Amino acid sequence: MSTDYKSTINLPQTDFPMRGDLPRREPGWLAEWEQVDRYAQIQARAAGRDKVFVLHDGPPYANGAIHIGHAVNKILKDMTVKSKLLAGYRAPYVPGWDCHGLPIEIAVEKQYGKPGDRLDAAAFRQKCREYAASQVDTQRSDFKRLGVLGDWQQPYRTMDFTYEADMVRALSRIVANGHVVRGAKPVYWCFDCGSALAEAEIEYADKQSPAVDVAYDAVDPQALAKAFGVDAGDAIVAVPIWTTTPWTLPSSLAVSLGAELEYALVEGPARNGRRVLLVIASALVERALPRYGVEQPVVLGHAPGRALENMQLQHPFYARQVPVILGDHVSAEDGTGAVHTAPDHGVEDFTVSRQYGIGTINRVDGRGVYREDTPALDGTALAGVHLWKANPMIVEGLRARGVLLAHATIEHAYPHCWRHKTPVIYRATPQWFIGMEQAGLREAALASIKQVRWVPAWGEERIAGMVTGRPDWCISRQRTWGVPIALFVHKATHEPHPDSVALMEQVAKRMEEGGIDAWYALDPAELLGDQAKDYEKVTDVLDVWFDSGVTHFGVIGQRPELQAGDAGDYTVMYLEGSDQHRGWFQSSLLTSAAIHGRAPYHHVLTHGFTVDAAGRKMSKSLGNVVAPQKVMDTLGADVLRLWVASADYRNEMTVSDEILKRVSDSYRRIRNTARFLLGNLDGFDPAKHLVAVEDGLLLDQWAVQQAYDVQQAVLAAYERYDFPEVIARVQNFCTNELGALYLDITKDRLYTMPTESLGRRSAQSAMYRIAEAMVRWLAPVLSFTAEEIWQSLPGERGGSVLFETWYDGLAATQGSPEQRRWWADLLAIRETASRVLEGMRKAEQIGAALEAKLTVHADDALRTRYADAADELRFFFITSELTLAPLAPRPEAAVQVDLDGAEAWVSAEVSGAAKCIRCWHRRDDVGSHADHPELCGRCVENVAGAGEVRRSF
Repeated sequence: MSTDYKSTINLPQTDFPMRGDLPRREPGWLAEWEQVDRYAQIQARAAGRDKVFVLHDGPPYANGAIHIGHAVNKILKDMTVKSKLLAGYRAPYVPGWDCHGLPIEIAVEKQYGKPGDRLDAAAFRQKCREYAASQVDTQRSDFKRLGVLGDWQQPYRTMDFTYEADMVRALSRIVANGHVVRGAKPVYWCFDCGSALAEAEIEYADKQSPAVDVAYDAVDPQALAKAFGVDAGDAIVAVPIWTTTPWTLPSSLAVSLGAELEYALVEGPARNGRRVLLVIASALVERALPRYGVEQPVVLGHAPGRALENMQLQHPFYARQVPVILGDHVSAEDGTGAVHTAPDHGVEDFTVSRQYGIGTINRVDGRGVYREDTPALDGTALAGVHLWKANPMIVEGLRARGVLLAHATIEHAYPHCWRHKTPVIYRATPQWFIGMEQAGLREAALASIKQVRWVPAWGEERIAGMVTGRPDWCISRQRTWGVPIALFVHKATHEPHPDSVALMEQVAKRMEEGGIDAWYALDPAELLGDQAKDYEKVTDVLDVWFDSGVTHFGVIGQRPELQAGDAGDYTVMYLEGSDQHRGWFQSSLLTSAAIHGRAPYHHVLTHGFTVDAAGRKMSKSLGNVVAPQKVMDTLGADVLRLWVASADYRNEMTVSDEILKRVSDSYRRIRNTARFLLGNLDGFDPAKHLVAVEDGLLLDQWAVQQAYDVQQAVLAAYERYDFPEVIARVQNFCTNELGALYLDITKDRLYTMPTESLGRRSAQSAMYRIAEAMVRWLAPVLSFTAEEIWQSLPGERGGSVLFETWYDGLAATQGSPEQRRWWADLLAIRETASRVLEGMRKAEQIGAALEAKLTVHADDALRTRYADAADELRFFFITSELTLAPLAPRPEAAVQVDLDGAEAWVSAEVSGAAKCIRCWHRRDDVGSHADHPELCGRCVENVAGAGEVRRSF
């Protein structure tokens, strides 16, 4: 009768389940973390560290459920913070929300109407505050469900009274440093918003527009022609302009030419029987004239643009003369080389006009309608007409006057409001600006950019280019729900009160108690006394980009845990999507440079946007949206986190159900590796059983060395924020070094050797070290799973892996070239042997490798190198027998090993020995022991003797 040796086998035992069941179990872990306030525990443990890393949260907007882009952003931040904790930093994370602005107003208007309809302004603002608070609660719940650790109980919200007060204080510093100015400058204006817009609130979309060429006739045609050395006779001499905004022509006050551009005087189409001469940039003559029906250009003369400066032209339909002026913005790339100039409706127009003393006339109101004082066009009334409707009216008026040289409809990229998706215009209105040139702000900002570490590196050039070319920042908005520009301005001069800085501090103190309503309720006499009769309060509110742009002042600058303290190593990082080079990164840079003269951050990381498998943006209409809530409910947050870590965030990030399924498979491979390690650590107490690395078996030393190498690469990848490299290294280690090699080889030792044997404890010690290291590598990414692994590891330990730092128990024991060569050649021989055995399996000669015996024929040097391990090589190759033999003529079935500077080949045959029922090896000594007739000799020694001795494998 066969003996049952099951009790002599050390089979894996662990409570760590094979199936993660993440959707069901993650909420339980999250509840436990909240109950013990895990974030506070972690911060308390890290309190004494001398390095501080602050990942400052760019506030998401408090409106609507989070989407996959939110999830990417928050997970990237969380992985960064947790990796810094493990790297020995004190790494606080204070989440925040942007709570003012138009989308919230619109949401409230849908329910209550506009301010003044059913609610007065104060009640309307209160409803906005309540709505924003409800949105914060909804988003906070989902962010926490993602496994993001932070101070969720004390986040910052831009609508908090203290923060609103600090916004006013930040503005007062910028005012004090001379960066704020009021003026009527062209800014983007949205008719639907009824307000100015920031650059970051603009997106481009295709729009159809009328493209017209319009003749501006010279008041003195002879003088203009003379500049070209031509006698005009009785000809009409005109400068044609090309524009896609005919509605701006009522505000046309000049025509700009390029000073150094060469212009040609050419024959144009006759008008009412009269000869017409046209001034066109020489480079554009052959492209422009065919639009006017002139096929063969006749060039009469040339002149530089500067020769025509200050010559007078007749407005195409008003009794107004306009000058020729010179501007650097004029090019010969398209059009005619002459630009009709309306300082009301273009930044470059405004700038060049100001140099010539030409101001604005403000023909268009905030609704996009011509004002009542707008003159008619030859009897066609423009007053009260919306400018889009005016376009065809103006085109027909030009045609009737004979000054319309060409007319076409074109489709081109045009600025739109990012909220309403409607076209916007440039409109000169009285606004408050942070000036880029005055007080050296642009120069300070550009200098600061060079001091920042940009990830990816191209971010530096991108934001530098934007800051170099950006106009003054319009910080005022005409809205109800926002932080007021708390200035008193003189009723006559509109200049701010000379004591504005001190007055703003007093306003800020009141706001700390009553929020923004404190400003609206304030009687100016309370602060100004008798001067109140001469001053009025500014009613504009601050651009929401200013709200978030001063969080470095109102959050980092006010919360002690976010400051350097005594730490010598202090880093502040901003991490957002690539659109924030023109948004939050830039608004924060400008306000910090205006207040402190430097950037508010040391590191800036940029990530791309999410697209589907076909590269399309996520869209409900396309049905390709991947909702993070659904992913967490079906696959778990850790799978979503693993996808974020695996994707190359530096480019567009592709996500789909199929991609997430593959990520889920990758998660299972990592989990199964962890489970195998934990299962084989059953009964292992590191305080009693841990074997020194150098005292362990060679294979265990190799495994620890491999883990050490992986750790060096993983830590370096975390340091450079290369999360895909982290995941690639860990997955390859689990699949190759562990799964396909070490774990497979050590099963025999772990299962069959005596519990207390060196061979088994050495393997357990290596696995323990690997698990201790790997759980830390995984912790920033697989937050829930890493904590589960941590709780399942043997030995005394704290409540969270995030209480720890990177594991220092790995050792580089086999780092010499000779040692690495020893293993590299042995692995090459093993890989060749695997191919030989696989051929036998396919030929159905064997089932398992243990049914074969291998012969490795090697040169003398190679056999000498492995002589000490020869008796145990069979365990490394997982065969029942292995012979290390001299070189001999190679049989056809043998396979050559690809080695550098050495020679070996491998052959195999089916073993004819009996199978041991305990270890399954086929050995000639099976049955040699009378008491254990079904066991091989080593199993008898392991069951009834002192136990076998292993040195290598």
